[in-house]
Amino acid sequence: MGIHLPRRIHGKQIFRRNLSPSPAADVPKGHFAVYVGELEKKRFVIPVSYLKHPSFKNLLSQVEDEFGFDHPMGALTIPCSEEPFIGLISSLNSW
Repeated sequence: MGIHLPRRIHGKQIFRRNLSPSPAADVPKGHFAVYVGELEKKRFVIPVSYLKHPSFKNLLSQVEDEFGFDHPMGALTIPCSEEPFIGLISSLNSW
């Protein structure tokens, strides 16, 4: 179950991944935290500008339709596997 995106991973990482939740102070200005994973959630910090990209908007729409946005993590949670999410975020680097 969950959202599955096509696998596409690029070499350059343009976001940070933290394996343990951190306070909001760890999120730099112009970025936001998102938890990704079906069972084990991993925290990513990505640029706010990605919210304007059609691919990211589509992902958020799918997540809202299937799961809603009321999650116990207290932050945006995307229940897809980590690798497709990394692929999507990496593809947004060239945007």
